[in-house]
Amino acid sequence: MKDIHNVKLELLRPGPAHNQLLSPLTPYLALCGADGPTTVYMPFEQRQLLNRLERLRYEIDGTTVSPTQREAEVREMGEAIGKVLGQIPSLLSELSDPRGDGGKLVHLRLSLSAFELGMVPFETAIAPDGFPGSGSPLFLQSRTPIVITREVRRGRPLPVEWNRPPRILFAFASPGDIPEVPAQDHLEALRRAIEPWVKIKDTDEERIAEVKKILTVLPNASLEQIREACSTTPYTHVHILAHGAPLFEAVDRRYGVLLCSDADPDLIDVVDGERLAIVLTARDASGNTKSRPSVVTLATCDSGNINSVLTPGGSIAHELHAAGIPWVFASQFPLWMRASSIAAEIIYSGLLRGDDPRWVLYDLRQRLRTDSPGTHDWASIVCYATVPWNFEQQVEAFRDERIRRRLDVKFDRIDELVGVNADGRKSSAMRNPVRRDEELKDLCASIRTELKAWCAEPITEKLPRTKAERLGMAAASEKRIGIAYFLIANSDTGDDEAAHEKRMEGRKAYESSRDLYREALEVEPYNPWLITQYLSMLATPILADTPETWNSLAKDYGLWWETARLFSEWQLCNATGEQRAYILATLAELSLLGVAYGGQRFRTAQAERDIRKYCEEMLRLLDADAFPVLSTQRQFRRYLDYWARDQWNNLAQIALATLTNNSRSLSTRN
Repeated sequence: MKDIHNVKLELLRPGPAHNQLLSPLTPYLALCGADGPTTVYMPFEQRQLLNRLERLRYEIDGTTVSPTQREAEVREMGEAIGKVLGQIPSLLSELSDPRGDGGKLVHLRLSLSAFELGMVPFETAIAPDGFPGSGSPLFLQSRTPIVITREVRRGRPLPVEWNRPPRILFAFASPGDIPEVPAQDHLEALRRAIEPWVKIKDTDEERIAEVKKILTVLPNASLEQIREACSTTPYTHVHILAHGAPLFEAVDRRYGVLLCSDADPDLIDVVDGERLAIVLTARDASGNTKSRPSVVTLATCDSGNINSVLTPGGSIAHELHAAGIPWVFASQFPLWMRASSIAAEIIYSGLLRGDDPRWVLYDLRQRLRTDSPGTHDWASIVCYATVPWNFEQQVEAFRDERIRRRLDVKFDRIDELVGVNADGRKSSAMRNPVRRDEELKDLCASIRTELKAWCAEPITEKLPRTKAERLGMAAASEKRIGIAYFLIANSDTGDDEAAHEKRMEGRKAYESSRDLYREALEVEPYNPWLITQYLSMLATPILADTPETWNSLAKDYGLWWETARLFSEWQLCNATGEQRAYILATLAELSLLGVAYGGQRFRTAQAERDIRKYCEEMLRLLDADAFPVLSTQRQFRRYLDYWARDQWNNLAQIALATLTNNSRSLSTRN
């Protein structure tokens, strides 16, 4: 992933956050980088700013604002804000630091304590002289990509757990006789975004059931429905599509979101940020917060508009962020329906793919500028964000997990095509060999392309472990592809030539798996699991297919086998939990492989005792349905079902009988 340079700019003043108007006479303290504080002044009176913001609303009292006037206002506003930023020498230094550094993104974190500053549309800033892209919108120029987010000042860091399996809640409403919202466009955008992680099924009913595991849709949503949904399901992303409307409390005017009334779906409930924040962080029956969304996207006009500074509280987005939601995307001006659909597409396709949300936000502004002409929607987008110290690592871990889950979806389909899915499901495509073979070929090509690109990516970590893990996963994938081709070849009847071609494809996959394990070992030569898997592939009947090759294994690789055992025993000394279970699984497999690599030192009786001991300890550590246990079962079944040899069949049966507590549970699985 590309590096991101973080720059934090804090604008402070004494006194409470609310109840102070903008004035050119008010000094604000600007803190940026390691330099000392700088005093800056805003060039707006409160009334003047409100009048100028009104002209950016496309319509004033039913009269359309001319495009020329709007464009001029955006430009003049941007230039005025750019001059304010130009008053901060340390900001110029920080923004210019990564220039020419290969496309590194600069993340400008704007921390504001005063509500009146939250009304200022910093996103429209025109780069002043000396700044990157001088004379053009600062957050659109590509010379030095810069993205701006806002954040609420806190006494303690806000915890962020980015690497979670995505669950999306899509709530939309257009109650009464107000215009319909583009719910179908947004639903299709979300559906396309989750598509790579939806299991491939043959019928619409099965597909819909899989979609519902990721995406929940609340039409005609009310506040109570959203609360109930969030209190029962840990949603990671919440997308709300609705109209915005003014909300009057005493003499104060701010903006809310139009939802359906709990009492009657045809009635309107104008919900402010505080009420919405309460339901999005709803508590369960025990009084504990079920989960906080990592991201909330508000496809709602004025959801980022503070508008009033008289009383505590800010915009909807501000309130959600202050309530502990790490990332909130909103709009500080009216947002066109087409722009909202583009935003849903860009944000969710990028986030679910595992892209850094700061790059997603930068790309969103670029797309809105090009695809939503005649508007200033690109400047309307405002994002409140929390970025903890380890955020880059969290994002990278999430991205890697998303790649793994995409591959799992494709392999699940392959297992259905060849009839070895863990729950016995078989695809209807199996009844049509031509269709089955074409789909299998396409899936395998897709898997290989994705893994090749993933392994070729530069690794930001200094340790080689990440590179070795990716190569190891590519090797394991080739192994599964090889098994699939051999299964089809063995099940086909009447076409010996076609079966031979499939066996050749399977052998190529096995050879590729072997070579990838070897490449991974060159990156991380002290990894006993990689050594074990490499030795396992060398000993398969497909690759060690002659007595001469089999008999030479102990001579050529016996030292590798001893080394893997020694490394595993060392690691076992201090390992606990799942880590210890995986090491025990490696030791059990090495005990089986002793028939190939142990030579004269190998003793069958000792191997049987060791396998039982290691497998029994795994079951003492973990439940029988824990992933390390199931993964180990699958590996030992391969030795019986796909790599059967008289030398190790009994040892594989002992391992499975111990792990399943049932010696008869030896069904064919992939």
